[in-house]
Amino acid sequence: MILRRDRAMTAVLIMLDVAFYAGRAGTVSAADIAERSGLVRRGIEPLLQALSRSGLLESIRGPRGGYKLGRPRRDISLVSIISAVAGDDQAEDGTAPGPLLQRVIEPCWAEYEETLTEKMEQTTLDDLVRRAEKSGLKRPLSEPITFSI
Repeated sequence: MILRRDRAMTAVLIMLDVAFYAGRAGTVSAADIAERSGLVRRGIEPLLQALSRSGLLESIRGPRGGYKLGRPRRDISLVSIISAVAGDDQAEDGTAPGPLLQRVIEPCWAEYEETLTEKMEQTTLDDLVRRAEKSGLKRPLSEPITFSI
């Protein structure tokens, strides 16, 4: 997870963008996500597809199409986002494992990975949206109050 943080962080950014700007019922286009995040649309398409395949995003076709959250944001942890796009990131990088790597660095790295994963399991997309609001970012659309019983 940590070794390819660029892909993981971009996936979290995409999910946060959708949660923050689409609200509960709206959609966000891939072009808007790319523009706001300063990324190339072609570059984020594979991540959007992976997030859609995992059910974290729902892809809506048509003139008012785009992406919306596939589940409530309080039910989406950072670990679930990263797991959806990790795929090939866990593959070996071809480094020859020496005794220091095998006996010292890898066990230490595994401990750090476990601690980070536990923290990320506790952090939801809802937590990040609240941080965005506290930081002063404003949403373009106001969300209507809805109740479900």
